[in-house]
Amino acid sequence: MHPPSRSRTMLSRRASLISAAALLGVLYAGSPIVTPLYPLYQRAFGLSELMVTLVYAAYVIGNLGALFAFGRVSDRAGRRPVSLLVLAVAIVSTLLFLFAMHPAWLFVARAASGLAIGVGAATATAWIAELHPDDDKAAASRLAAAVNLAGLAAGVLIAGLLAQFAPWPLRTVFVVYVLVLAGTTAMTARACETVNHPARRLAELSFEPRIGVPSGLYMAFVAPAVTAFATFALLGFYAALLPNLMQNSMHTHNAALSGAVVAELFAASTVTVIATRTLGARVAMSAGLWLLPPSLALLLWAQVAGSIALLVVATALGGVASALGFRGSLQEANRMAPAAQRAELLSAYLLCCYTGNSLPAVGIALLSRSVGHLWADVVFAAVSAVLSVIALTVGGRHVRRAG
Repeated sequence: MHPPSRSRTMLSRRASLISAAALLGVLYAGSPIVTPLYPLYQRAFGLSELMVTLVYAAYVIGNLGALFAFGRVSDRAGRRPVSLLVLAVAIVSTLLFLFAMHPAWLFVARAASGLAIGVGAATATAWIAELHPDDDKAAASRLAAAVNLAGLAAGVLIAGLLAQFAPWPLRTVFVVYVLVLAGTTAMTARACETVNHPARRLAELSFEPRIGVPSGLYMAFVAPAVTAFATFALLGFYAALLPNLMQNSMHTHNAALSGAVVAELFAASTVTVIATRTLGARVAMSAGLWLLPPSLALLLWAQVAGSIALLVVATALGGVASALGFRGSLQEANRMAPAAQRAELLSAYLLCCYTGNSLPAVGIALLSRSVGHLWADVVFAAVSAVLSVIALTVGGRHVRRAG
């Protein structure tokens, strides 16, 4: 038997890189597929807007479980077995949505989805970095970010189209997604492992959470942390509340249209990540912070005017702001993290992302019950603008001190 040639080995790694990227994109596609369905769930189960927002926020419970308990498990257990387990959890979550007979099923399904995506994203991102042929890991990071955002865009767009035009709108999208997950599982099972000597016993794995900011980096960490929170607050607003905003302010009940608008946000972010690959981390972060208030102002204007055209412009600008803020703040957090404490600091960064993705959306839903949708959104925009000013001020002051 002849040993495999170098070209065959490289082809195997290249195919495995494609599988890891597909895994990441497919997992993230599952995150927003419920977004166009929220108004349908409201009618089917008699849910309030607050209850729907809480269903959305249940996703973060799974994210936090992934962050605190399972975030690093694939470093020891191996990328492929953890990915297969994650896909199994994602399939269970999708089946819970598919056969949901009570609102409680939605909470469990959403939390399970958050757990699968939280663990799977960390695993697939590390796998991509290890399989990428370029020694510059920034290229692998850009690939992971682009696949992440493209998966989000594709998931919500297809879900909206199926909900609007296919039969059984609360069922069809999940049947399609289960089939996609099954195909991804088959690809993942054949991908090559990159962890040498993976653990075979549960006792060899560590589930101890590692999260924190080194004492000398508190002020330096403020700018990327606040940027991440504000950026993900905007993403959470779109994912949780945009369909109801379109119903209340623009009197449209079209699931395909709401899915397309949310998809536009992620598509604009994807293009921005690819187009600004040479932009420095701090410049990107600052640009995202400067663009965030205007995008929110346009969003409020679209809401007051009831204009789909203004909403499209606001969404495009919000997508650019989100991409620059996310990419810049993540790279800045990565840059400042000491090698021995990188996992702790990045976990603290992700905690800001997850809380930003959920808490403001729940706050808006609560506030809107007493002051109305428009004023609740005005408060959200004002708080986000203040956070942007804080991040810019603290970040600029830290740069001057470092200089």
